[in-house]
Amino acid sequence: MPGALPLNELAGWYRASARDLPWRRPEFDAWGTLVSEIMLQQTQAARVAVEIDRWLTRWPTPADLADAPTHEVLRQWGTLGYPRRALRLQDTARAIVERHGREVPRDVDALLALPGVGDYTARAVAVFHYGDRHPVVDTNVRRVIARAVHGQGEAGPAKRRDLADVEALLPAEPAEASVISIALMELGALVCTARAPRCEVCPIAAACAWRAAGYPAYEGKRAPRQSRFAGSDRQARGTVLRALRGVDVPLTEAELAPLWPEDEQRERAIGSLAADGLVVREGGSVRLPH
Repeated sequence: MPGALPLNELAGWYRASARDLPWRRPEFDAWGTLVSEIMLQQTQAARVAVEIDRWLTRWPTPADLADAPTHEVLRQWGTLGYPRRALRLQDTARAIVERHGREVPRDVDALLALPGVGDYTARAVAVFHYGDRHPVVDTNVRRVIARAVHGQGEAGPAKRRDLADVEALLPAEPAEASVISIALMELGALVCTARAPRCEVCPIAAACAWRAAGYPAYEGKRAPRQSRFAGSDRQARGTVLRALRGVDVPLTEAELAPLWPEDEQRERAIGSLAADGLVVREGGSVRLPH
């Protein structure tokens, strides 16, 4: 049962072993937490840790980002990947200014109503910054729960019960629940990893159902592998966008041609970037949005 997991040991392990990440420091405000969570959606924590302070130095409040030129936002996003997140983040900043008096809301439903904020991000801000009691479930947490609670080697596809499983684990007191939430996530990231889990140093190993069952392999379907990046449309998009971030003037399509000589693929890349609002086409030239 979930309640049998040694939560005190888990919390103690987290306090002693947690990574020193910028968004976990006491001075980090709600806006910084929201920015970091959006960056972390599809980017490794180590890369976000390098960029987050630069971002918040430039735009320390939602109002600052809301007023920023969009082309500068895209340039600052740099190599964090999936740059549509930068556009959504600016939309979120504008919504916070317009709807919430420039303050990041605390209520999960209000956070969910912001552009680009999904269930995980809304709960993460409410729990990790405001210290409220909500289940927060990402891939790492799901893997820990699958193993420790259900005795499965892998979590498999996301399930409706995931939130209920974590909810059942959390202590009643919000501050304690917040620590357990982040500790579960850190355990999945550092110890209960997808490959080569370090069970010998796991603080909840004695109560782990997977260990007790003899570490059975997961027999369900695994997630499909991501398609090859080299030579892909994704790489073509990144090449075009990187070139535009490096200049202050539009580039003609003729100037972009040497960067990606495959005409049809380059045209697809520019067309999809324009459809996503990441570039603007004007009279044979391509530029970042103003």
